[in-house]
Amino acid sequence: MSGEEAPTQLQEEPEQVKGAAVDVQQESGGSGSSSPVAGDAPLSCRALVLTGYGGYDKIKLQVKELQQPRLKPRELLVRVRACGLNFAELLGRQGMYELLPSPPVTMGMEGSGVVEAVGEDVKDRKVGDRVIAMSRSGMWQELVVVPSDRTFPIPDEMSFEEAAALPINYMTAYLMLFEMANLRPGKSVLIHMAAGGVGIAATQLCQTVQDVTIFGTASASKHETIVQGGVAHPIDYRTKDYVAEIRKISPKGVDIVLDPLGGSDTQKGFGLLKPMGMLIVFGAANCVTGQKKNFLAMAKTWYHQLSLSTFKLMQTNKAIAGFHLGHVTNDELLSSTMSKLLDLYKQGKIKPHIDSSFHFEEVAEAMKRMHERQNIGKVILLPDPKKREEKPKSEESEAGEQVEKNEAAVSEKEEEATEEVKAGDD
Repeated sequence: MSGEEAPTQLQEEPEQVKGAAVDVQQESGGSGSSSPVAGDAPLSCRALVLTGYGGYDKIKLQVKELQQPRLKPRELLVRVRACGLNFAELLGRQGMYELLPSPPVTMGMEGSGVVEAVGEDVKDRKVGDRVIAMSRSGMWQELVVVPSDRTFPIPDEMSFEEAAALPINYMTAYLMLFEMANLRPGKSVLIHMAAGGVGIAATQLCQTVQDVTIFGTASASKHETIVQGGVAHPIDYRTKDYVAEIRKISPKGVDIVLDPLGGSDTQKGFGLLKPMGMLIVFGAANCVTGQKKNFLAMAKTWYHQLSLSTFKLMQTNKAIAGFHLGHVTNDELLSSTMSKLLDLYKQGKIKPHIDSSFHFEEVAEAMKRMHERQNIGKVILLPDPKKREEKPKSEESEAGEQVEKNEAAVSEKEEEATEEVKAGDD
């Protein structure tokens, strides 16, 4: 997310973080001449905090006791109902995402919820409004203070989960395809990780333009889903050479390559471009191979990274671009893009695909699912506590209960028989 970081007392983290799975922290809502939220009762806020770099265990669920925040002009207090999980958070946990503040820090860049309070000079939002909210970090908590201009009204027909899945993935895909690559009718696009959040978003957005041919890489188990979503040529990158497969279908290659992988795949992508084509690099997923930072994988990706001269670009009539949503500083561009995406949703042309939803207590499982490339679409985090479910009875316990019932029935019959005998004796 661009711009200055949201000024919020709720996102300030304590200097020391306990090692328990659920911590209780005391925080101040700050002071000053800003507008206080009505009421003096302290607020309880569940938050997912990155306590250090490393594996899944570095993200702790904390319960903070907060004083009522004092909202500055044009700020909103939002109760978060759903949050998006992005690949950037996997990188951030390993210390590989430069825009994330140092630990301890509450993670999360996108979410959706309900406005609970408004500061002065807020004209277009009111208490009770359902909104999408964005920030550089701090969205993985129940309560968040954000500038009103970084929120967007949620359409009536959109769920909180869909709203949380929209901003990062769809803005990334839209800006790459339309602002950078200038996608037009009749073009062909290669989408890597086509079953991921950005992959599905890019596929749907390509279908808003006539006669666009989509090639998509994904494991074989995901092909049915991505084909239904609009991928014309699914390719299993694990068992086949996707370059050779694309050449069989389109000998001249493709017009646009969206590359979130880096390393040798960037070189392959450049080789697949047709003259006048564009390669857009927007990630380095090949660097992430385990829970913790893998220096060997990073070195290998760096070693195989594409390197060429501008003279080579001139000779081949090809273009290379890089994209990072976090470094887009044009807030007007971001706002207009979100407005276009919401209009496309209302028209039924795009719809976020929710892979799964996990409660805050299950954040490790959510990250593992994305890390192991098991997800098809967006993984969502839910701030609400997970409800305790009754444990299903096992076959042994059911059998034991049945035996007890049978024994009780036999005992009852024996008692009846004894009483009948005694009656006969009388």
